[in-house]
Amino acid sequence: MSLGINLTLLMGENIPKPAPRSLIEAFKSVEVTQSDEGRSGFQIVFQLGRSNRNDVKDYQLLKEPLLKVFNRVILIVTMGATAQVLMDGIITNQQFSPSMEPGNSTFAITGEDVSVMMDLEKKSIEHTAQDEATIARMLISQYTKYGMIAEIVIPQFKDRPTKNERIPSQQGTDLEYLKAIAARFSNVFYVIPGPASGSSTAYWGPPQRKTQPQSPLTVNMGSFTNVTSISFQNNAMSATEVKGKVQDRRTNQIQSVAENTSDRPALAAQSALNQQTHRRIERYRETGRDTTQAAAGAQAITDRSVDNVVTVTGDLDAVTYGTLLQVRGVVTLRGVGFNYDGLYYVKSVTHKINKGDYKQSFTITREGLGSTL
Repeated sequence: MSLGINLTLLMGENIPKPAPRSLIEAFKSVEVTQSDEGRSGFQIVFQLGRSNRNDVKDYQLLKEPLLKVFNRVILIVTMGATAQVLMDGIITNQQFSPSMEPGNSTFAITGEDVSVMMDLEKKSIEHTAQDEATIARMLISQYTKYGMIAEIVIPQFKDRPTKNERIPSQQGTDLEYLKAIAARFSNVFYVIPGPASGSSTAYWGPPQRKTQPQSPLTVNMGSFTNVTSISFQNNAMSATEVKGKVQDRRTNQIQSVAENTSDRPALAAQSALNQQTHRRIERYRETGRDTTQAAAGAQAITDRSVDNVVTVTGDLDAVTYGTLLQVRGVVTLRGVGFNYDGLYYVKSVTHKINKGDYKQSFTITREGLGSTL
């Protein structure tokens, strides 16, 4: 690419290597979508042509073994002297679009990050006498061939039931179960490419809202401006408190369950849970829990409810910004006034790269209005 930005494409069955010249010359565009929920995905589009004797039977590119499904793809973006892994994924789909006009035929490969390999086999497994964090580490350890390195944040509440109490049972794929046991604590599970090529961090824990803020997103500030479009939504129906009762399965006593505050790190000066005159109230109705488990479940419901009170979407000029906006971290927004300036959690980023052009679209969120900075 130009603009001081270089894109490196690695492909292969197990250990990806630099793509051959024929693929680089046919490259048209790439789009990578990263999100804190669900798998990240990519699509690479190649331009097709039939200009020599090797193309008589078929497009030569369609016979390229590197483009087979379930091959691995690594995308690295270099800005200045800094190289960052943008995607480490697996090809899951191919799309061929022939055209009647010469040079307009395309072949696209679509794929998802390496966690897709954790979602292929439905299982029925018992995890006897193991808590959720231990189970997560064990499941992730089965995928080291894809360069996965586990990063586990142990919840404050640790539930390791004895064989006589209950046996945690997995009914589904490893990915489904990892997300299910994370949701009990309002946690997340996802795979982050890098930092080194060929490796990925498999993160199981709370959303990362205590990270160092990234370079600011800037609006209407002259030469510092790097945001080309932006819009805001303030959802008054999101914030939820929990009330109810639970019959403690250990003591058989009925205890009250109530939660009306979030223990997420504050990003806004005016949390919707504290500032709104009206909030949704959800009844806690789970059974077979002890008091501590019920409290953890109620806290998870309240935490999730304020994650997306304020949602901001926009487009970013990657060249002016000068780096990659990292999903699942914190970023500062400035130039739009006190209500919407300040810190946000980066929920998703889409990278759109063409020859001579690079743009990033983003979605950032927080629990209310007002800047804390």
